[in-house]
Amino acid sequence: MRLLEVLEELSKGHVGDAVRRRIQEFREMRKKGPEEWFSELSFCILTANSTARLGVRIQKELGPNGFLELAEEELAGRLRDLGHRFYRTRARFIVENRRLYPWFREVVLRFGTGQRARPWLVENVRGFGMKEASHFLRNVGFLDVAIIDRHIMRVLDEMGLYPRPKSLTRRRYIEMENLLRGIARELHMELGELDLYLWYLETGEVLK
Repeated sequence: MRLLEVLEELSKGHVGDAVRRRIQEFREMRKKGPEEWFSELSFCILTANSTARLGVRIQKELGPNGFLELAEEELAGRLRDLGHRFYRTRARFIVENRRLYPWFREVVLRFGTGQRARPWLVENVRGFGMKEASHFLRNVGFLDVAIIDRHIMRVLDEMGLYPRPKSLTRRRYIEMENLLRGIARELHMELGELDLYLWYLETGEVLK
């Protein structure tokens, strides 16, 4: 499969080094406290229908205390000033999710795997669907789930592996995740690692 050859080549060079550094950062995040976890949860809410780069910028500007302490109107204003399109909705989601702090970290860790924790996150975190929950889990060190966004769907479609769907249902998400799990197994990678390579193929960047 051409995709396997491309990914194997990427893993041997500077891209592979960048991916391995990022994976180590995710593993270290798993050990951090509830403030950092809530900041990461908020980051994943901000990236929905936006960009990871903007989410990173906002996260750096506000820090964990901004997500935890700013009043909703003030938070919305900061998000607007920093360039987020959906500043009111995202501020509302973040403020509503404060009800989960600080105990949600322990709940997630008790599940043991990302696959087991994901349904709970989708059910309980405002602003989370399958993609956002998977993104958060990967970023806090659970590497057994796939982040299926428009970039990943485009790669799978262009490679002739899965036609890009008009709507991403839960069933289709799981189908694509299982396809990616098979590719990761062939490459002796975890899903979270494979995702970074696929994202690089589409964007030329190794972000979180």
